[in-house]
Amino acid sequence: METLYHQTNKQIHEVQTHMGRLEKADAQSVHLVENEIQARIDQIFSSLERLEILTSKEPPNRRQNAKLRVDQLKYDCQHLQTALKNFQHYRYSHEQLDREREELLQRTFTTNGAQKKILDVANMLGMSNTVMRLIEKRAFQDKFIMIGGMVVTCIIMVLAFKYLT
Repeated sequence: METLYHQTNKQIHEVQTHMGRLEKADAQSVHLVENEIQARIDQIFSSLERLEILTSKEPPNRRQNAKLRVDQLKYDCQHLQTALKNFQHYRYSHEQLDREREELLQRTFTTNGAQKKILDVANMLGMSNTVMRLIEKRAFQDKFIMIGGMVVTCIIMVLAFKYLT
């Protein structure tokens, strides 16, 4: 039992060092390191099962101490398993965010394309070029009115803050 206990304890420490290696691994080898760590954790769990069986065969005066040591190893192994799952979850969500960001960057957000489509639809509906030019002129004027309103609002807020405080 003692040799199996020490082997299992050594394996737990090896997995802890591999967890440090996992954080520094590049994107290509991270899956290999994760699989290796998971295989080692599974091996530790099987050793812990054998240790529990051997604990029940210990003499009564040593059984309690042996059970505490095995329980501590089991806790450490569960902690490593949770840490691995947390790392995998973090990596997965980070990769998903990267994919979504790349997808958004690939899209082109142009108002010219939308404006051209609107003009094409207006032509199909039979609106004259004069009406469409008036609409474009009005949109241009509305933009300046909006910017002017924002500037005036900001000036009022600054003045109110300055005089009220």
